[in-house]
Amino acid sequence: MPRGHDTCWRRLGAASPGIRRYDCAMSARADQGRYTPDPDQMALWPDVSGNAINGLSETAPRRPSPVYWHEPDTIPHGPLQNWFYSRYTQSADVVAARARRQEIIDRPLPDIAPVQRLESPAQWSALIRDMAKTFGADDAGIARMDASWIFEGRDQGEWKWAVVIAVAHDYEALKTAPGDAAATEVVNQYGRALKVVKDLTGWIRDQGWAADLKGGPMAGSMVMIPAAIEAGLGELGRHGSMIHRTFGANFRLALVLTDLPLAADGADVFGADDFCTSCRVCSDACPPQAIADHKQWVRGTEKWYVDFDKCLPFFNENKGCAICIAVCPWSRPGVAETLVKKMARRRARAT
Repeated sequence: MPRGHDTCWRRLGAASPGIRRYDCAMSARADQGRYTPDPDQMALWPDVSGNAINGLSETAPRRPSPVYWHEPDTIPHGPLQNWFYSRYTQSADVVAARARRQEIIDRPLPDIAPVQRLESPAQWSALIRDMAKTFGADDAGIARMDASWIFEGRDQGEWKWAVVIAVAHDYEALKTAPGDAAATEVVNQYGRALKVVKDLTGWIRDQGWAADLKGGPMAGSMVMIPAAIEAGLGELGRHGSMIHRTFGANFRLALVLTDLPLAADGADVFGADDFCTSCRVCSDACPPQAIADHKQWVRGTEKWYVDFDKCLPFFNENKGCAICIAVCPWSRPGVAETLVKKMARRRARAT
């Protein structure tokens, strides 16, 4: 039995009979042969390591530095980012999905209404969550803005709050990763998330309050995952992506920045981090072996980290990857809720 399959079976078999049906074959991909990067791509590799830019092994806190998903001529890895986009043009479905997303990007926002609607922070927060879901979000949370989320050299303004939304992928499409179907689904969900925050930003402006938005995959002026964690949308997983208590790792993020008087939701800790400590499904499935088996120091925080220099070549060659979030046990529909209950029982026994 391949290493990844064995690990997956042991981790999931005891959870419930339904989980035993999980397709563990996906987690054995790393055993099918060692990945060798395309030499044409590697000829574009800069002298600096992406891990160094990200702050790997740094124990002192600092703001993040731009490394990818910025304007290519502003970052050392810009030629690689351009190479990645040249691969996208080889898929008509991906090109069409990007065109649909660009239409959303190009849509103008309304001016801020001259009269402000007044509500309490609790009322505004409830309204914001309801409106986010009305506009198509699958979940939404609120976090107080933190300057440590803003990239060095970038100006995010004086926003007080981040309203972070999540949209789930179609699992059947994503589990084909890596491939055009999964790549198209990722772009589609980036577009859906962007539409949600654009509509929500417009609605807030119509209430007389300032608001702006941020959608993926471009990084813009700030990182989104720390904001999403603080907004209660999940925990950081071993694969470097977030794990939601319902969608697992099978979702995308976008956010709205605003000065509305809101109330923070707070982090949601339900056991995903503990689960990742002993689960190796994603790391065993990763073709370039980029997912570490332990937490590492990154800009003053000990956390899960994916090796940028190992991950990026495979990611670029496959128009994106997503294997790690597709094979994550939490991502399969209906499994996350079962694992949340399992981890709660484990915590109860430990107390």
